[in-house]
Amino acid sequence: MLDTAEPLAHVPTLSLGDNAADPDGFAAALGTSFERFGFAVVADHGIPADLITRAWAQTEALFALGEDEKRGYHLAGGGGARGYTPFKTEIAKGASVVDLKEFWHIGRELHAGHRYTPVMPANIWPHAPEGFRETFTTLFAAFDRAGDVLLSAIARHLGLAPNWFDTAVADGNSVLRLLHYPPIAEDAEGVRAGAHEDINLITLLLGAEEAGLELLDRDGRWLPVKPPEGALVVNVGDMLQRLTNHVLPSTTHRVVNPPAERRGVSRYSMPFFLHPAPDFLIETLPGCISAERPNRYPTPITAHDYLHERLVEIGLIKV
Repeated sequence: MLDTAEPLAHVPTLSLGDNAADPDGFAAALGTSFERFGFAVVADHGIPADLITRAWAQTEALFALGEDEKRGYHLAGGGGARGYTPFKTEIAKGASVVDLKEFWHIGRELHAGHRYTPVMPANIWPHAPEGFRETFTTLFAAFDRAGDVLLSAIARHLGLAPNWFDTAVADGNSVLRLLHYPPIAEDAEGVRAGAHEDINLITLLLGAEEAGLELLDRDGRWLPVKPPEGALVVNVGDMLQRLTNHVLPSTTHRVVNPPAERRGVSRYSMPFFLHPAPDFLIETLPGCISAERPNRYPTPITAHDYLHERLVEIGLIKV
């Protein structure tokens, strides 16, 4: 568990395995890390290592496809919600240059006639690599399970019932993003991912072992996030920040360009953006409002409307 006797100088590594034996202790450690950094590193998360290995191999194979083939899976006007988004498309809010990345989005598989089908589009599945759909529907479900455990711990930390988030995220609009940052030239304009905050409740990230991910600390310094091999980096998104009235902060972060000796190497990562259901109302939790912390968000907003606003801001939806 987390020792809070000394000020934290780096994001600590927690074990999700501790949650079963001491759920309150794990919740306190996770909440402390989130309140300090907006980030936590979580080992022993339960996502099978062999599944992750298979997913990495298929991610590399996917982005190695020819440019014309990849662009055939790009849905123009779709806001990047599913399928392929080409290199240099997304831009961080307020940035002047686009990010040096390409990505693929996988969403929740809904049954025919589901009430969310008008706002949660069907997945786009590539013809290659073989086994892609099975691998990533399985990985999506594994991320979902890990996310449910983490949300339960967050609920405990906030003084809510451990199952408080269950209905909020049931059939939620979560997205698994496969990210490829290609090799870059020495004089490349921009960075792999400009300074930004995430939109969703929490993000669960695999692949941060390759240097580059940094968070903006309270004192204005950029702090590298260095998880042990195979651990998840978990961060608070803007929806959870809004829900908690900034008790849990959504921290600015970026992916910087590599040093000269790594410029010729691709970087891959897999963030799982855990979203609530589209009709979930983001309304400030009463327990996060006080005289010292007045409600910053007196007007509630649905998760779908909030997501749409933000996708416009980052250039994935054109208006």
